[in-house]
Amino acid sequence: MNIIQGLYYTKDHDWVKVEGEKAYIGITQYAENKLGKIVYVELPEIDDEFAASEDYAVIESVKAATDCHMPITGKVVEVNEEVVDEPELLNADPFKNWMIAIEISDQSDLESLMDSKQYEDLCNELCSKCKG
Repeated sequence: MNIIQGLYYTKDHDWVKVEGEKAYIGITQYAENKLGKIVYVELPEIDDEFAASEDYAVIESVKAATDCHMPITGKVVEVNEEVVDEPELLNADPFKNWMIAIEISDQSDLESLMDSKQYEDLCNELCSKCKG
């Protein structure tokens, strides 16, 4: 499984890439694998504001539909329309194909997220429970 160093991660299997006051947000390979073939993505509008843990998007796959929870508080400044038009891009490369970019409202929110090592440990624990 691909886990990229330098990103932040959530227990809900989202990733966050911080560039100054801006953060790109997407789903991890673990989430993409669990969802299966993604067929629909609904993203918010530019200028929508979300608090950490609020629902900001919906992803539907052939297996299930899931709400995405905002990892950190912020205002949407970019929406990746490519993944709306071609949801399967999230299956092809979930790290390259981010979903939204936000202006970070509170940098301290990042402290509640995991680094790559912590996220790898979480995934290993989840995978060992699946096998057990």
